[in-house]
Amino acid sequence: MECNIKSDVFTKEVVEAKLNCVQKLLESDEKCNTQNEPYKIKYEAIKILKTLETDEVDFQTDTSDEKKDILLGIVHLQLGLLYSDTEELKAGEEQFMKCLEVLKDKELDPEAVLLVVDALNQLGVIWYHWNQPTKVKTFLEQAEQIYHDFTNIGGVCKYYVKVPLFGIKKPKTELSPQEIFEKLNTRTLYFLAQLYKSLNDHHKSAIYCHLTLRRQLGHNVIAEDLDYIEWVLNTATLSQYFIVNNNFPLAKHNLAAASYILEQYKNILDAKIMNNGCSEESEAEMENFKHRSADVARCWAKYGIALLSLSKQRLLDDTETEQENCHLDNKDSSKPKIIEDLKFDILEKKIEPIARQITDKYLLDFDDARLTFLNVQKWLKEAQLYYTLEDHASDHVSIVQDISEAYRYLAFFEEHEDRQVKMHKKRINVLENVIKELNPRYYKTACMQMWIELGETYSHIIDIKSDRLHSLNEEQTQMSMEKINRLAKNSIKNFQSFIDSLGIRTSDSEIRKFPDDVLRPALMAYIHIGRLYTKILVRDDCSKRQTLLTCIQNSYNAYKFVIDYCEKYPDAADVIKVELNLCKELINLQPIQIRKLKELGFEN
Repeated sequence: MECNIKSDVFTKEVVEAKLNCVQKLLESDEKCNTQNEPYKIKYEAIKILKTLETDEVDFQTDTSDEKKDILLGIVHLQLGLLYSDTEELKAGEEQFMKCLEVLKDKELDPEAVLLVVDALNQLGVIWYHWNQPTKVKTFLEQAEQIYHDFTNIGGVCKYYVKVPLFGIKKPKTELSPQEIFEKLNTRTLYFLAQLYKSLNDHHKSAIYCHLTLRRQLGHNVIAEDLDYIEWVLNTATLSQYFIVNNNFPLAKHNLAAASYILEQYKNILDAKIMNNGCSEESEAEMENFKHRSADVARCWAKYGIALLSLSKQRLLDDTETEQENCHLDNKDSSKPKIIEDLKFDILEKKIEPIARQITDKYLLDFDDARLTFLNVQKWLKEAQLYYTLEDHASDHVSIVQDISEAYRYLAFFEEHEDRQVKMHKKRINVLENVIKELNPRYYKTACMQMWIELGETYSHIIDIKSDRLHSLNEEQTQMSMEKINRLAKNSIKNFQSFIDSLGIRTSDSEIRKFPDDVLRPALMAYIHIGRLYTKILVRDDCSKRQTLLTCIQNSYNAYKFVIDYCEKYPDAADVIKVELNLCKELINLQPIQIRKLKELGFEN
């Protein structure tokens, strides 16, 4: 495409005409398949704009110096954007800096402010790519300040020459200068959120993320160009930050907002299908909706599980004071205080019915915990409709583990031991039902986690049943002993499966080192096995003493392994300091028991 415009003059008309040429080129670029030369048309656009640089053209006397600077700023901004698109970041950075130089002291000019803010945003992106966070912060904070200063003086943006490119996604409808200004500020906030995230300043990142999301919604109604799914995912993700910081009111507000926007998106999809019928595109959109709905349901479940966990810990710590039933906000002075007005004001009333389904207060008793548990169970079942074992095995397993965890917390609030046992058995059922369907070769990590959890769950039931033995009659005691022994064997079996999965064979002459990430779980598995063999109950008669001797010997071997391991690898002792001391105490007693049994003639 030729651009037959006289290039030896520099006027508003010439600049505007060449910018129009650039726009047409770029529009043709979108329609053409240029895989072999992906930047060919962009380079042609660069060539056109380069003819407008001041060292190649003459200024016309009827153009004021101020307007010439605006025109030059436009040219440099457009060149910078094109160079950035062609991955020539250094050339792009130079053009953005030239834009700022020619517009120095004109930052609040209605015809220059858009150019300056966009150039600063782009410089932030480039220096972020170059891993220079200090530079990024400088440019983005300057862009943010200019926005506030211009807004505070009641500034209204204007075009001197309409710019074909800005560093924003091409809108469905033409935007006014002021609308572009608002979108550029939204990008500034978004980039600041990413910057602070990369700097591990999660507090500031959360604030800027919320500000970005709030602006994306619009002021009075949901913005026409809102990317519903992206907004939902970002909002649900932000809720997880608030959960980690024990700010459940804000976490719930964000999740309720995400659910509400999902509902609006579903209505749009349903109307689209009703009016236009099913198509490949609409089916893909509906599938994406189901996928992300499952993700939001999982976020809700994480909220409920965290609420159960924190409430349990609070009761264990016996910190129930005048804070009883107060909101769970950030009381830890070691963590930054979250700004409490980080809410989506325009959605406040609309999301109330969604927010009311679960509390954001401490759970004080079983009734409180049960309501939260039922919500968690509902959300996890919703998530499983999409994350099936057949199509999404890893996610499905993770959801099953969440179900088990929810039952574990609920059991804590239950006072009746029989019902506690039933809850732990449900944990066992959901875990065993899924683990039997998995090939440990391909899902090793998941199986390892579930073997440990199953071993611990069986062991917990043993503790509950053992405490009740003394209150049972003779027949009940015998039945209970048999149940405890079965539970102990199942627990040992699961811990042993975990140890075997590590693939480390040991012998008396060699103890191989466990990887650091499984060191504590591996040693604790041996300790659990040592303890479980002592839980196996044997009647005090001659026919059973051989079994008792074997159990004591197996317990001794397990504890001895832990002690020997820590002697060979001293660093491991720090990982299980308390448990190691207990092993040493127990192992001193067991040889006496073994010797007495052997003296009675019950040897292997």
